[in-house]
Amino acid sequence: MMQEILEKIHLHLKRAKSAMNEIKEWSHIDSGVFEDFEKIKTIDTFIYRFIKLQDMMGEKLFRVFLDEIGEYRDNMSLLDILDKLEKLEIIESGEDWMTYRKLRNKLTHEYPSNENEIVEGIKLSIEVFGEIEKILGNIESYKERRKLS
Repeated sequence: MMQEILEKIHLHLKRAKSAMNEIKEWSHIDSGVFEDFEKIKTIDTFIYRFIKLQDMMGEKLFRVFLDEIGEYRDNMSLLDILDKLEKLEIIESGEDWMTYRKLRNKLTHEYPSNENEIVEGIKLSIEVFGEIEKILGNIESYKERRKLS
């Protein structure tokens, strides 16, 4: 089960990273990007994949990972899960993950009326993308060290 989740996460990661790299090549990001259909497609791809990546990690991977190492209980809240991951040094801070989650929620709002907010959300997502990738790497390294399936 964990392997299947990791494969899906890597698909989202790869596609989000590709779109992110394209966005980084633009001279700047402002609300004007919403007037260029090719840029809109790239932004939509990045937002969709970033959201899927964050969702799959927060809602599935963390629970399955903790379950596989014997640290998960059915009544654990997300905050309990994040606390456990912090103690295992998988994440640096549960608060940071909650910030990523708020950012994810901000990006889910459709944009004609709030283009500037979406642009700021994209910029922040690009900044934290490496941290999310690092967390995934930490889980995979832990899994490998412990020889988990």
